[in-house]
Amino acid sequence: MRLSAVITAVLPLLVGAASGPLAAQSSGPFTVAETGRSYARLQDAMGAIGAGTGTIRIAPGTYRQCAVQEQGRIAYVAAELGRSVFERVTCEDKAALVLRGAGARVDGLVFTHLQVADGNGAGIRIEKGDLAVANTRFIDNQSGILSASDPTATITVDRSTFAGLGKDPTGNGAHGIYVGGYGALTVTRSRFERGTGGHYLKSRAPRVTIVDNSFDDSAGQGTNYMIDLSNGATGRIAGNSFEVGPNKDNYSTMITVAPEGAENPSTGLVIENNRAWLTPAFRWKTTFVGNWSGDRVTLRNNQLAERIAPYADR
Repeated sequence: MRLSAVITAVLPLLVGAASGPLAAQSSGPFTVAETGRSYARLQDAMGAIGAGTGTIRIAPGTYRQCAVQEQGRIAYVAAELGRSVFERVTCEDKAALVLRGAGARVDGLVFTHLQVADGNGAGIRIEKGDLAVANTRFIDNQSGILSASDPTATITVDRSTFAGLGKDPTGNGAHGIYVGGYGALTVTRSRFERGTGGHYLKSRAPRVTIVDNSFDDSAGQGTNYMIDLSNGATGRIAGNSFEVGPNKDNYSTMITVAPEGAENPSTGLVIENNRAWLTPAFRWKTTFVGNWSGDRVTLRNNQLAERIAPYADR
C-alpha cells in the first residue's frame, strides 16, 4: 500500500479518538456511575457531571490530587469502603475536596496528612450547599471538616472517624469538625480521638443533633473542649461517651454553650444519657456543661465520674 493511502486510512481513526474528552479513560479510577465513563482525574469526573446530579465511584488507591466542586449535586463514593485514600494535596490551600455546589455526599473515603500554611488543612472544606458524610475517616490532618456559612443548608456526619486533628502551627483555628453559620448540624455514631489541638467538635449552627458518638481524649495533646457550641444552639446531645485526657490546653469544661456570645437561642437544648469519665492521669476537676448563654438548658440522666461537676453558669 502506498504511504499516502496508509495516512488516509489512519487519519479518521486519530480524529475519532480525539473527538471525546481527552481525560476520559476506560481504566481511570474515577467513574461517573450514570454514564460509565472513567477519568484519570477527579476534577475531570466532577466536570463531566457539571450542574447536574451524579455519583463518582472511586477505585481503591492512594491519590495525591484534589478537586473543587463549583456546581451540581455530586456523591463521592468509595468502590471499597476505606480503601480510597486522599493524602497530602489540597486545592486552593484549603482541602482535598472544596465543595461549593448545590450539595455533596461523601461515603467511605479516607483523608490523611493534609496541611496548609494557615493551619486549617482539611479533608473537606464545605462552603455552600448541603453535605452528608458517612463511613469516612479523617486522620492526621490539621482539620477534618471545615465549613463556611450557608444558613439554608445542613451538614450531617454518620459513622465516621476524626483522629489526630488540630495541628495549627499558629495555635489557632484547627478542630476535628468546625461548622460555621450553617442551618443545622447532625453528628451520629462517630468517633473523635487523639486530638492534637483545638476542639473536637466546634459549631455555630443554631440547631444540633449530636448523638451516640465517642469522644476519647485519653491520648490527646493540647486539646480544648469536647463539644463547643460557640454561639449557643437548640437540639439534643445524647448517648455520647466522653473520656477526658491529662494533656489538655483547657480542662475547665467539656461541653460549652455560647462561650463566644449568645447569638442563637439555647432554651430547650437537651443534654441527656451521656457518660463521662477521667483518665487516671487527669489531676484536676472539670465541668460537664458550661453555659454562657443565660438560657435554660436541660440536663438529665448523665453518668458522671467523680471530679466532674454536672453544670455551671459562666
